[in-house]
Amino acid sequence: MQSDTFMLYKLIVLYILSRVNFPLTNAQLTSFILEKEYTNYFNIQQSISELIDDAFVEVKTIRNSSLYRITDSGYETLLLFDNMISSAIKEDIEVYLQENKYELQAEVSTQADYYQVKKGEYAAHLSVEERSSTIIDLTLLVTTQEEASLICNNWKDKSSEVYSNIMSILLS
Repeated sequence: MQSDTFMLYKLIVLYILSRVNFPLTNAQLTSFILEKEYTNYFNIQQSISELIDDAFVEVKTIRNSSLYRITDSGYETLLLFDNMISSAIKEDIEVYLQENKYELQAEVSTQADYYQVKKGEYAAHLSVEERSSTIIDLTLLVTTQEEASLICNNWKDKSSEVYSNIMSILLS
């Protein structure tokens, strides 16, 4: 019985990921499932971990955030067991995504990370993606980790302004 329950949790995660064309964070996945009280946090984390181990979900970590996407194997598995998810749960997911899709996408479309290039040199890698296309991809070299971190922290709020300024300068 418990394996069927965990299978349902996994299918819910796969179904959510299959209904969006962008990655979702762990917080985005878990908040919906917890909000609907389908299960607890630990069961969700175990389910996500097993989906990754089985290569049904891939994860990309950027700074302190993990981004999840369904794989081709995940899609195939979902197609095989789709009937195990009740129509009520599917409807809950569809309504949630319809109401929150733009906010969810905005949260993950603006990415910023930094890394040390060599002693005394850090690279802040910044990007904005929309519908699986990269709108801007920018790497800035700075001399301190603090500068790189500050640039990454400001990117989410200022990326639109930076993009507009760059386009204005280059198109004039």
